Amino acid sequence: MVTRRPWVVGNRWDSLDGVRPQTLPKVSVIVAHYEQPGELARTLSALSTQDYPRELLEIVVADDGSAGDVLVPPGVTLVRQEDRGFRLAAARNLGARASTGDVLCFLDADTAPEPGYVRALTRLPALLPEAVTVGRRRHADFSGIDAETPVTGAVIGRELPEPAWLAEEYARSRDLLDADDRSYRFVIGAVIACSRRLFEETGGFDESFSTYGGEDWEWAHRMWQAGAVLAHVPTAVAWHDGPEWAERTDSGLERANAQTMTLVSSIPVDGSAPRGLLSAVPDLVVRLRGTHTREALFIAVDSILTAFPRSRVMLDATSGLDIDDPRIVIDGDEPEARVLWELDRPVVVLESAGIAELVAGLGAGDVGTVDLVDSAGSSAGVLHSRRALRRAARWGTAEGFETLTVRAEGVHLLRSNPHVEAWVGGWGGPDRFR
Repeated sequence: MVTRRPWVVGNRWDSLDGVRPQTLPKVSVIVAHYEQPGELARTLSALSTQDYPRELLEIVVADDGSAGDVLVPPGVTLVRQEDRGFRLAAARNLGARASTGDVLCFLDADTAPEPGYVRALTRLPALLPEAVTVGRRRHADFSGIDAETPVTGAVIGRELPEPAWLAEEYARSRDLLDADDRSYRFVIGAVIACSRRLFEETGGFDESFSTYGGEDWEWAHRMWQAGAVLAHVPTAVAWHDGPEWAERTDSGLERANAQTMTLVSSIPVDGSAPRGLLSAVPDLVVRLRGTHTREALFIAVDSILTAFPRSRVMLDATSGLDIDDPRIVIDGDEPEARVLWELDRPVVVLESAGIAELVAGLGAGDVGTVDLVDSAGSSAGVLHSRRALRRAARWGTAEGFETLTVRAEGVHLLRSNPHVEAWVGGWGGPDRFR
């Protein structure tokens, strides 16, 4: 019998299509709640009718400081935190700490699942510790419907429009099979599941989030950086009571801007990070090791920062380069950037398009590492995606991503005495430097 590996290459969860866990794990469903007794009663009723084995299903209600009593049926665990404003991230973490399952399934109190929801959403996390799944959140008007009415019957004739932006993205990405570094935007916190192992390894939700929105996207991006496999599971359907956020009368530009401003400092990828300002964590870190001439170091660092203005360049303490630029770090701690470019020799980037394309796409598909060579076949360093590095450290093998060898067009190794005037003046070809 061939033992199945606990990882897949890249984001290829489709390699497990049709595969079922030989042994079902214990699942903990954490239901976040605040002042929604009717909605909570409906969701708990829906969870009581799941087709998942009852002895393997644990329900934890995590209350974010509701006034008065919160009623839950026997067999459901209730944990509460004091009301100190909107603290959904902290409530979810509280529920996770109180739970005991190997797979965590997060629901909001106003989102009632269909009977097959838990089984469908947790299949991949049961097979892959790195899987993060997101269900299909649909919308209905439950006003006037008894909480005990089965969800599949209660929604008939009461369906509300499904978010088109989500449906379009799931179709375009083939249910996130073609996920990339911005796919965190399509992971909706009200309908997600993951393994406890990965949740705890990455630290859970960021409890500094204290306003509506964004905590699920920051969490999803952090999980992705840690090597998570993202998948949308359209058969895992849960019904939200009421319209999508964008359709509500209290939504607006102020709320959307607040969420974006919160995330710009947390997610340093293009399209999410500031366009000119330095992020706290860069998208690219270049690590240049060893002792080299000041001339070679100057041109290398200047050309790299010209090609990647918001990157960081890490140098050894023995470098001897004395330039006051916050993007140059001498003998410091390496930030958790999306891409790491390791160099043992200085290079000059004369044409940036090729290397920029490699950096932009790394880690989003099957390729996690690129061995760079120059026109003469000499090493021009190695590009590592953070996803590949984290996955390799987790499993003790680099097989979770593919490695390619690519000629680095426009990147050249520097000789020890390159022509500095030619570089700063912008004249002369590669022969002035290599």
